[in-house]
Amino acid sequence: MADAQWWRGAVIYQIYPRSFLDTDGDGVGDLPGILQRLDYVAGLGVDAIWIAPFFKSPMADFGYDIADYRAVDPLFGTLDDFDRLLAKAHALGLKVMIDQVLSHTSARHAWFRESRESRSNPKADWYVWADPREDGTAPNNWLSLFGGPAWKWEPRREQYYLHNFLTEQPDLNFHNPEVRAAVLENVRFWLERGVDGVRLDAINFCFHDRSLRNNPPKPPERRTGRGFSPDNPYAYQYHLYNNTQPENLAFLEALRALLDRYPGVAALGEISSEDSLATIAEYTSDHRLHMGYSFELLTDDFSAAYIRDTVSRLDAKMRDGWPCWAISNHDVERVLSRWGDGHASASRANLLTAMLCSLRGPVCVYQGEELGLTEAEVPYEALQDPFGIAFWPQFKGRDGCRTPMPWSADANGGFTHGKPWLPVPREHLALAVARQEADPDSTLRGFRTFMHWRREHPALRTGSIRFLETPEPVLAFVRESATERMLVAFNLSNQTAELSLQLPGTARPLHGHGLHEGRLDQGRLCLPGYGAVFAQLAGNNPAGTTP
Repeated sequence: MADAQWWRGAVIYQIYPRSFLDTDGDGVGDLPGILQRLDYVAGLGVDAIWIAPFFKSPMADFGYDIADYRAVDPLFGTLDDFDRLLAKAHALGLKVMIDQVLSHTSARHAWFRESRESRSNPKADWYVWADPREDGTAPNNWLSLFGGPAWKWEPRREQYYLHNFLTEQPDLNFHNPEVRAAVLENVRFWLERGVDGVRLDAINFCFHDRSLRNNPPKPPERRTGRGFSPDNPYAYQYHLYNNTQPENLAFLEALRALLDRYPGVAALGEISSEDSLATIAEYTSDHRLHMGYSFELLTDDFSAAYIRDTVSRLDAKMRDGWPCWAISNHDVERVLSRWGDGHASASRANLLTAMLCSLRGPVCVYQGEELGLTEAEVPYEALQDPFGIAFWPQFKGRDGCRTPMPWSADANGGFTHGKPWLPVPREHLALAVARQEADPDSTLRGFRTFMHWRREHPALRTGSIRFLETPEPVLAFVRESATERMLVAFNLSNQTAELSLQLPGTARPLHGHGLHEGRLDQGRLCLPGYGAVFAQLAGNNPAGTTP
């Protein structure tokens, strides 16, 4: 995928540096660790890597609180380490995307330290400051996603500052043109180093409502949050004014203008709004972001109907942008536990990966999915995530999906020769890379088989998508490119499923994808548990189905 549109239909492998591989024995993964395992990643058959933040940070939110956007935190290595990593990735044919956290900084960033000192210093208006109400309380009712008010009192200024996330993550004031210019200069620093893309964290949180209007309450039956605990008071409001403001569109256009000066660079936006699908469509249209993703497939909802409806609704809204799909990442419970039915098997893991990677658009695959890792049970005394500590025991936070990669069945999974920052679960040792390499029926071997097979089929990478109305638990659709038309069907359960498909054309089954193969005979589809059918279509697209 060497052309400027490499990202269309790309498989992007997300690396969480803290948990990938530790080379210096401090128990935390680092950039040299990523460098050491790049051959492994390239061998998976993915197109790109996305590296979560490795910038200088006090680590209140493990790197998403940045103190210096242009420096590598010593915990992870040096700028030279990053340059070597980038060079080797490119030599292996891998594109490199990095996180950019633009809406907020660390409270230890030099900008904030200056801004908080007075109301008259050069950076005084670089963050969102507001006077208290007459009774001394916060300016409005906005809430932090991590629980409690989104305002913290600063005695030096006798004002509150806004933090949509942790108190250690003050929000920048994007209404100030100097802030926007400085943020773009930080992005340009990494573009000049040669990165191929940026993943934009919480990109719809850049602007706030200038009038600081109160968010309206949300009725109890609508409090179904995505990406946070259901008992979090954050779910009690419609977040109409603390994010997703219309001014953000012009900033995205300015950001895109910068990116376009570097051919082949792509931007992926993380979006969580009151209507995330509509926001993705808006943010990826009219020459703004290249692609966007949200938490729609990162929830507990799991059925063929839910996936079909979610993907179809976004596809119908998209004009010239591209969706990006993910079913696991560093913020949510691992998919085999979240969408599990007690069968965390290789066949189930590979089916979910194949389903994801057969949808239209680029996809993000989180480290460990290729091994079939389940969510780790981290005891309270070992928790690191402030989110989980605050909401324990109803919500245990994000540590369970962030435990170290098991490279071997040895102590600590071969991740470190020190004490790992999070414990390595015993059940993950049985799924270690070294063990799976030796097993021809392992999740890892199946993952590789499918990824390399997928590369041979342009319909799966860049084709259009049209869903068929099928009964549960079957998900079926047609992918079509200029050179290929393909029927795709998955059985999302562990029980055999049979149905009839009305095929006005002929279908030729495709083999070699590595999944449990179903049968398609004269329009009758039979799928074993966690089975799939891929078939080349001649003639018109399938017209419908009958159970």
